[in-house]
Amino acid sequence: MSKNQDTVVNFTTEDGDVAVLRVVEETKINGVKYLLVVDEIEDEEEEALILRETSAEGAEEALYDIVDDEKELTAVAAIFEELVGDLELVTQE
Repeated sequence: MSKNQDTVVNFTTEDGDVAVLRVVEETKINGVKYLLVVDEIEDEEEEALILRETSAEGAEEALYDIVDDEKELTAVAAIFEELVGDLELVTQE
């Protein structure tokens, strides 16, 4: 696993619920930071999300959105597959 295996982020949903997500890997593409995260609760087939940082430079708190654009998701998922190695990412259609 990556150096981020102990890093967690609190993600607030549109409903105001807070999910604790474990960072599996992070990367920067064309100046944009992306996180590959899984639910903190471990299960056999973890579902991962890819988050894109949207916070302003120098902001005190980082803001992230879930990547849902199919082209962007496919491209970033391919990079995370290369970085993590033993991971197979499947996009839901």
